[in-house]
Amino acid sequence: MLFTFLLVVHIIVATALVAIILVQRSEGGGLTSGGSPGGLMSARGAADFLTRTTAILAGIFVLLSIALAALASVERAPSTIDTSLVGKTAGPASAPAPAPVSDDPLAAAAAQGGGVASNGATPQ
Repeated sequence: MLFTFLLVVHIIVATALVAIILVQRSEGGGLTSGGSPGGLMSARGAADFLTRTTAILAGIFVLLSIALAALASVERAPSTIDTSLVGKTAGPASAPAPAPVSDDPLAAAAAQGGGVASNGATPQ
């Protein structure tokens, strides 16, 4: 329940962070659409407000990321360890039987998968 709540808050913070970053101008002007030269919504006041808001949201985002990672590792940890396979080992692997050794080249080719033509001749 807590994990879901923190995840929703994390998504909201991430969306707000993206929106605040996209509103800022790349030169650092930030919402310089006019207005009075003094006060909160002046060019400098808006830039300070957006910069401060970005820093706060980024800090909250990092803290929520760490909290979600810690909470996920605690909730997903196994409560018991399965010991049913302890002590059971696999038997020795059986090796394939060696191919029979023969002096006849046709029989050796047939045993190795080389085909023999229907007329008895070996393929070239």
